[in-house]
Amino acid sequence: QVRLLESEGGTVQAGGSLTLSCANALSPTKTYYMGWFRQAPGKEREEVALYLGASGTQYADSVKGRFNISQDNTKRTAYLQMNDLQPEDTAMYFCATDHNPSLLFAVATGRAPPDTLAAWGRGSQVTVSS
Repeated sequence: QVRLLESEGGTVQAGGSLTLSCANALSPTKTYYMGWFRQAPGKEREEVALYLGASGTQYADSVKGRFNISQDNTKRTAYLQMNDLQPEDTAMYFCATDHNPSLLFAVATGRAPPDTLAAWGRGSQVTVSS
């Protein structure tokens, strides 16, 4: 059963832009908070951006000023707008969600295992050519 439906990724040239979306099919009775992580070949999965509701947003240093995460609760969809993409941004991007923003933050900082979150998307490949 698909609980997070991610948009397709894509291939862009360096300096280009791409927006990913992630629709949440989990229970509508709870508010969920979304995050994006990425994993490049041969590297560990890393946090990209988190939407933490009233606690704001958090970005990895490598994407600050270039990426923007937003969440539309009426559509139960989160978006990751990526600008000025660089070859080092090439990776599989995964969205993840939980109704507890503190747990999302804990997973992002390595203090909780990834499988403690309510759901993970299947991933969107983003390739940036130089």
